[in-house]
Amino acid sequence: MRRLRIKRYLLTGLLTFIPLWVTWLVFKFVLGLLAGIGTPVVGALVGAVGQASPALGTSLNRGWLLFVLALVLTVLALYLLGWLANRVIGQRLLEAFDGLLARIPLVQTIYGGTKKLMAVLQQKPSGVQRVVLIDFPRQGMKVVGFVTRVMIEEGTGREMAAVYIPTTPNPTGGYLEVVPVDELTPTDWTMDQAMAFIISGGAVAPDTLPASPATLTQRQDHA
Repeated sequence: MRRLRIKRYLLTGLLTFIPLWVTWLVFKFVLGLLAGIGTPVVGALVGAVGQASPALGTSLNRGWLLFVLALVLTVLALYLLGWLANRVIGQRLLEAFDGLLARIPLVQTIYGGTKKLMAVLQQKPSGVQRVVLIDFPRQGMKVVGFVTRVMIEEGTGREMAAVYIPTTPNPTGGYLEVVPVDELTPTDWTMDQAMAFIISGGAVAPDTLPASPATLTQRQDHA
């Protein structure tokens, strides 16, 4: 009985720890990414302070303190950028910056494509749900995807949807599939619900899933 109790407690502790650990990994990745953006600026500032006051520079030159300063600096910069983007003068500056990057072929491709993706994910395509299910990597297996664009196939006139399929638990990577619109399984999920489903590995999910159009057609035929 004691051995079974020990195993049960260890398993309960492990199951309690894993969500905290995954949450920490995600936050660590995001915070590290944000801090990495501001690290060069903070390093230069601390270096300049060290030249003027060596004692103060030594006090500031600590790993954890540099991390916090870089993180705070990046968050403030993002806040100011968002505030500026909502002002007329800020929009003009961003348009001028976009025009400058548009003159650089390779940079314009990466920057322009990423900016369009972010803008598309904030809007709902006409006539098609944003969050859908598709057969991937084979028929019978479903994955969650985000419709980014609807196109017309030459010759057939079929509507084809560009679907971005994020990976779990890191949704920043994934696949791009071009799927006929009539093969999409629409859902009523919001972007937040879909992202929670992906990041949690399916643990945070609704109790039911919508049936695919093909499945519904087969059932109607049999009926």
